[in-house]
Amino acid sequence: MLPRKYYLDSIFDNFMEDNTVDTMKCDIYEKDNAYHIMADIPGIDKKDIQVECNNGYLTITATKEDEKEEDGKRFIRKERFYGKVCRKFYVGDVEEDEIKAEFKDGILSITVPKEDKEKNKKVIDIQ
Repeated sequence: MLPRKYYLDSIFDNFMEDNTVDTMKCDIYEKDNAYHIMADIPGIDKKDIQVECNNGYLTITATKEDEKEEDGKRFIRKERFYGKVCRKFYVGDVEEDEIKAEFKDGILSITVPKEDKEKNKKVIDIQ
């Protein structure tokens, strides 16, 4: 029996493969009662990145405008990404006012402190 790779599907591998870079690659980890998100956003200016937290969802949006054609400039091939990318993460109950973001060398680092459950804890007297 031949592996699936040898069937007609292999013809479509390169055709169907997504070679675009229109997604934002992220690492997410938890440490010191906070979520830490590191997103690769190379080639984007800091002013074109937006971070929002709304109803437990953290949204990162980045936009890169297409280059304007100059006189005498004729592109042979354009592979770099232009447009808008967006990633959403459910972070739940967090300290929205304490979220911090830093952008350096094409990497967006976001620290999202978790909500202190002990602060909202209510002890109920038993009668």
